[in-house]
Amino acid sequence: MKKRTRDPNLWLPTALLLGLAASVTTVWGQSDEPAKIAPADEFHWEPEERLDDPYLPVLPGDRVTSPARRWSRGAFVSVQVNVDVDGNNIVGDAANEPSIAVDPTNPQRMAIGWRQFDTIVSNFRQAGVAFTTDGGANWTFPGVIEPGVFRSDPVLDAASDGTFYYHSLESDLTCDLFESGDGGVSWGPEVFAFGGDKNWMAVDRTGGRGDGHIYGMWSPVAGCCNPDMFNRSTDGGDSFETPIAIDGNPRRGVTAVGPEGEVYVSGHLAVSTSQFMIAKSTTAQDDGAVLAIDFTTAVDMGGSIERSVGPNPAGLLGQVWVAAGASTGAEKGPAPVYVLASINPPGDDPLDVHIVRSFDGGVTFEPPVRVNDDPQGSNAWQWFGTLSVAATGRLDAVWADTRGDPGGFDSVLYYAFSEDGGSTWSANVPVSPAFDPHLGWPQQNKIGDYYDMKSDAAGVNLAYAATFNGEQDVYYLRIDTQRVAAAAIFSDGFESGDPSAWD
Repeated sequence: MKKRTRDPNLWLPTALLLGLAASVTTVWGQSDEPAKIAPADEFHWEPEERLDDPYLPVLPGDRVTSPARRWSRGAFVSVQVNVDVDGNNIVGDAANEPSIAVDPTNPQRMAIGWRQFDTIVSNFRQAGVAFTTDGGANWTFPGVIEPGVFRSDPVLDAASDGTFYYHSLESDLTCDLFESGDGGVSWGPEVFAFGGDKNWMAVDRTGGRGDGHIYGMWSPVAGCCNPDMFNRSTDGGDSFETPIAIDGNPRRGVTAVGPEGEVYVSGHLAVSTSQFMIAKSTTAQDDGAVLAIDFTTAVDMGGSIERSVGPNPAGLLGQVWVAAGASTGAEKGPAPVYVLASINPPGDDPLDVHIVRSFDGGVTFEPPVRVNDDPQGSNAWQWFGTLSVAATGRLDAVWADTRGDPGGFDSVLYYAFSEDGGSTWSANVPVSPAFDPHLGWPQQNKIGDYYDMKSDAAGVNLAYAATFNGEQDVYYLRIDTQRVAAAAIFSDGFESGDPSAWD
């Protein structure tokens, strides 16, 4: 049986690290100087994911509920995920920062995890999770993974054999991994994964020599092992190797596995929110090789990322996403690499969705392309920009968009796709009703830091948070590309909570 192990010789408690009164000068590259710790307010913008409020459980018998509704925008139907055992909305709670896993052996089976606040009067959150066996039409939330245990920053992914993994941040700013062999119905004991705040995980499903490997990254200044921030499991999550550092200390990005088993880490540099990079490892998939980074590449995203403003006053306005497309084969060159984020560009727009592309394996990148198609200078916020790539090579992008509320923050979910490697994008199509992101805040005054989605040949499985019920809830949305084309031709449809809208 798996069990949690912590070797005190391999990591230094974050409480001690953050207590050191030291400054840091971060450089691009390794240094012979001892690692120094930056003040938390210099590099770590938002409040750390710490246990700072008491656990205030709301027992099932004390819950107030209301009917859960399915919210439609034309042919696109959002299904609430964080419902009770009877399928009802739980009044007075909050759910945000969702992540989704899809079973590659049976796409009808999915799991979504999120930060579960039993009551918004407390900042205490737990590892919420729900599962579906019918392709997202109905969801079951059996309860949090560890009742009464503070957990945050959930990240879910699936292995080739359908095993689900749940990567979770604990109150001491380290991470644990949970495994499910039954599609998210039940979860095994925690396994220590080192880790830290703003963690992300990816599982190799390539069928190659690294198949089943699990890769993790996190913010090095708010974690176990500064400056070390990247590690792996080569035994299917039974244990994790001691982490290593990455030049530039990227943060607020993700980990991704390419089609040949290569591993990417994205983020902005520790010294600047307008300097971005990716790191690449082609040898991490080799069990016998020492974990190492091949190279890092600077990336110009055409602006900076933002936090703690506008639609999300105490959180990020989006992560730095990286993904690799379908391999083009040795004769045509390496698989294309894409980096996407919600970016504050020059000019009046507070945020646009930008993507940059590399066709030489991440060595160089082309100039950024703007994905959102509202007029330049519209002053709209395109926030929580999210990227995934289908095995066919199609690129999918989703974001929250305020273009329908000039001067305000009411947001609608928009979607676009590209079938030419990101050079051009489909007309942006609204796929949700409008929602006010300033409703139902827990004590953090934010609706989390990210959405998450997984692409397949026909479309996208999306997990996102919205406030259609007047409070923060997590929703599942299936987006089929054919429906997107139809919506663009005809009408963006109606907004409805009528369950009969599901088809």
